[in-house]
Amino acid sequence: MSGPRVAVVVPVHDQSAWLPRALDGLLAQTVTDWEAVVVDDGSPAPEAVAAVVAGLPDARVRLLARADNRGLGATLNTGLDATGAPVVAYLPADDVWAPDHLGALLGCLADPEVVLARSGLSEPSDTQYAQLVQVAHRRTAHRWTERAELEADDLDRLFWHRLAGSGRTADTGRVTCTWTRHAGQRSRAIRESTDGGLNVFRSRYRVAQPLRFASTDSGDVDEVARYARFRDRTYPEPDGLSVLLVGELAFNPERVLTLRERGHRLTGLWTPDGLGDSTVGPLPFGHVPDLDRDTWRDGVAAPAPDVVWAQLNWRAVPFAHAVRSAFPDVPFVWHFKEAPQRSMVRGEWPLLADLVTGADACLLATAEERDWFAGALRGRVDPARLGVLDGDLPKRDWLDAPRSARLSDADGQPHTVVVGRPAGLDAEWLVELARRGVHTHLYGRVRAPGPTGSWTGWLDEALAAAPGHVHVHPAVGPESWVTELSRYDAGWLHRLPSDNDGELRRASWDDLNSPARLPVCLAAGLPLLQPDHPGQLVSVARALREDGTGLFYDSADGVADVLAGELATRAGARAALAVRERYTFDAHADRLVELFGSLAR
Repeated sequence: MSGPRVAVVVPVHDQSAWLPRALDGLLAQTVTDWEAVVVDDGSPAPEAVAAVVAGLPDARVRLLARADNRGLGATLNTGLDATGAPVVAYLPADDVWAPDHLGALLGCLADPEVVLARSGLSEPSDTQYAQLVQVAHRRTAHRWTERAELEADDLDRLFWHRLAGSGRTADTGRVTCTWTRHAGQRSRAIRESTDGGLNVFRSRYRVAQPLRFASTDSGDVDEVARYARFRDRTYPEPDGLSVLLVGELAFNPERVLTLRERGHRLTGLWTPDGLGDSTVGPLPFGHVPDLDRDTWRDGVAAPAPDVVWAQLNWRAVPFAHAVRSAFPDVPFVWHFKEAPQRSMVRGEWPLLADLVTGADACLLATAEERDWFAGALRGRVDPARLGVLDGDLPKRDWLDAPRSARLSDADGQPHTVVVGRPAGLDAEWLVELARRGVHTHLYGRVRAPGPTGSWTGWLDEALAAAPGHVHVHPAVGPESWVTELSRYDAGWLHRLPSDNDGELRRASWDDLNSPARLPVCLAAGLPLLQPDHPGQLVSVARALREDGTGLFYDSADGVADVLAGELATRAGARAALAVRERYTFDAHADRLVELFGSLAR
């Protein structure tokens, strides 16, 4: 008797509630000569998955489970290894097949030149790559990419592209499966446009190692290479303060190692509700052990913290408040950056106000943000307990990279750079700059869909209208800031309006903020292009004027004029190089430790 024709691999992680629906569709298939293996990739409640499989009256379905999460690639490879049928199909636990699904796919694979068959989806996935649920393929020697090499939402990169050399792809022309949209999808945890991202993924799957990570929204990040210098470094035996980090670290998370270098012990306790670019543990550079987020109330006693250092942005507010409430007797420093207005919109202003007023000390990003809180909480907060320290300044290590020759030294034209979101820019503006000979280089998530990518449409318009003057580049990491960005003459800050008329109570977050790209550009020795808003209170404009690092403009002609002056004198570049050390976290670490020591029990 011949074996089954189709091996069905059913990956599951924390989706036991969906699994019966998926298996019901499998058992209803008109094609019956299949084998199936449910591979549980470290679900937090494995007994629930086991109960679903045990309740099936069908020996064709087996369960393989492991205690730790190893990722989609390893899960699917486990399924391949555990089966032997010549055709492989995939049924994620949260998806569904119609009864004729396998039959339609096998019909395509009857053509010996077809290696991969693909059905239609009841609801389009809006991705360029095929989803697992819609595919069956011939068994080959190829393997899925595993976590140590890459985690990505793009299944072409993880496997499908490998089959291209073995034959062609065929569509069934029929809709026979459902790809289910829901908050727990793996792809949503990866993509920033669906409130995911690297750190959402890290937190959900409790990934302990640094990641090589790719999102179709934002490109590739290699934490293995980026943080090797810190992981491999030897730090002194801790004999100083025990500091409990609470919340999330946002950008430049390696800055906290400045305390580890000074002999202080760090322990992490991270919010379960962070953003994709808000760093949480396990930290990819090591040297900071974590408390278990499920048992942290009991676990805090182990590190015996001298001080809680809670931070940094609005998504951390509820969790930081919970920790403060649970341990009111432990000295507590609330380090907050962005943004009180966001907490108000979310209905969390009372929690944020409690943190600012109840903390033993509160650090804000700018003097203007400090003064804003002092006014907004007048009578509730002692202004003497409010300090200023931008919470996501980078570590000084990144400044030591070599500088590059400027592009303008070769062509005589000004070259400007945007690092991250091109806030306030549009096609008309870039075209006007191009007409004046100004180049604009855009780095990072400039083609991201969703709320962070509303500029995608105008970017193509700008590229078409100003060829040779609008340039798009991949995201640049801190290891390359100096070498890559020093090729340019100036960096763009946000081109946004201000209409507070100098009145702090009317200030928006953009008025109070110190943008994360400011220290990035200064690290490369770049002055900053900033709109000139006479009579308005704008924190970053004040800082630029004090440092001599601002190039202020009120029009495209104004941009061309200030850049011409900068190319002639390089005064802004000299000022940037003179102050860039001050815009590193290391420059303020001793002051921070002194504060912690003054509060420690």
